[in-house]
Amino acid sequence: MAASEFSQWCEPLGFGAIGDPELVGRFADTVRQEYLAVGIRVALHPQIDLATEPRWARISGTFGEHAALTAALARAYIGGFQGASLGPHSVACMAKHFPGGGPQSEGLDPHFEFQKGQVYPGNAFAYHLIPFEAAIAAGAAAIMPYYGVPVDQTNENVAMSFNKAIITGLLREQYRYDGVICTDWGLITDARMGGTVWPARAWGVEHLSEMERVKKALDAGVDQFGGESVPELVVGLVEQDLIPEARIDASVRRLLRLKFRLGLFDNPFVDPARVPEVLGSPASHAAGAAAQRRSMTLLKNQGGVLPLGGHPRLFVRGLDASIAAGYGEVVSTPEEAEIAILRVQTPWYPVETDNPFARGFHHGDLDFQGDALDKILTLLRTVPTIVVLYLDRPAVIPEISDACRALLADYGASDVAVLDVIFGRARPEGKLPFELPSSMEAVRAQKPDLPHDSEAPLYPYGFGLVF
Repeated sequence: MAASEFSQWCEPLGFGAIGDPELVGRFADTVRQEYLAVGIRVALHPQIDLATEPRWARISGTFGEHAALTAALARAYIGGFQGASLGPHSVACMAKHFPGGGPQSEGLDPHFEFQKGQVYPGNAFAYHLIPFEAAIAAGAAAIMPYYGVPVDQTNENVAMSFNKAIITGLLREQYRYDGVICTDWGLITDARMGGTVWPARAWGVEHLSEMERVKKALDAGVDQFGGESVPELVVGLVEQDLIPEARIDASVRRLLRLKFRLGLFDNPFVDPARVPEVLGSPASHAAGAAAQRRSMTLLKNQGGVLPLGGHPRLFVRGLDASIAAGYGEVVSTPEEAEIAILRVQTPWYPVETDNPFARGFHHGDLDFQGDALDKILTLLRTVPTIVVLYLDRPAVIPEISDACRALLADYGASDVAVLDVIFGRARPEGKLPFELPSSMEAVRAQKPDLPHDSEAPLYPYGFGLVF
């Protein structure tokens, strides 16, 4: 979301590509100040899932597929937002999605009824816990479980927030976590979106009534229901002696304790006069822009074509020609150009469903197909081309990689940032936060819970050139 008054940084995958906890801490401290200025006191992040299933639609919110690196960045992130201890100058972090949402079957997301379970064919359930162990040790104020069912990992195949073995057994008892546990959104009631009904994400307990679902989640150990407005169900459970009032008190105590620590009962207001001063900070905007440049990852540089020099004739596609005109002479056809610059995004293919929200998720295959691929390859065969690939998931690009002159990956970068790197005004420092598979066959054959395990990847995890 380009909320341009706020500082604009690379996406979390970009921080994974840079791999610098100190930078993540500075980012978090900067955003903490911006959030405080406008009154945001709880952040629904960091998302510390691991990107082990390359087709998963929510990879862009992660730091990549490496558990130890994600753990290190999570510690720095939480420290920057919360400080050494929670207080009036903190923004509380809600780390998500416990116990790790990455291993989704075929990359389909359990926001929707066509995917209800997380699978562990590589027996790597514990690998996905490593970042959460770091977040708990760092004092994360809240934790959000994910929607999916941890298939055959506990004594019942029900979704995380209904699963007592996950919430009480693992999180409360094994990890001794006493912060707020907030469900993901919409576990209890159906949502109506235009002419369609989006079913409650009550996977494994669909047969229960709304009140029974609330009881199941409270019995599991959650404190707060995300995206729900049905307090009468909680009251009804107490009035019918189905849930003891002491159980409700325990969760209320955690929630109030957090609000007291944040100082919300002492001074809940912001100073409007400070908002433009904080959000308009030149230093903050410059730091975000620098992170965009640093995170870019150079994957191919045939003949040392990059960085470009001089004022070449440029054909551009996928970026603003008026901005490119500040770096070279922009021409109208590939045949006129000395070199072309092409910006593209990782492919995705909508799921066939009546749910409009689901159709917007980046599901499906990771390779360019049909006319889209032909159009790209035609350009690459016409003029030497620098391809800039936005990675929100690991793209499958063997033909494009082979035919281009240079290949750069970005994780959220402005056209100016991209061109500064191409023309040597900034250096790309990023290393791939996940591997780029060599084919869709390799993607389908890999295990969704294991990191970088596809056969013969086109570019391995951690790859990145320099110039």
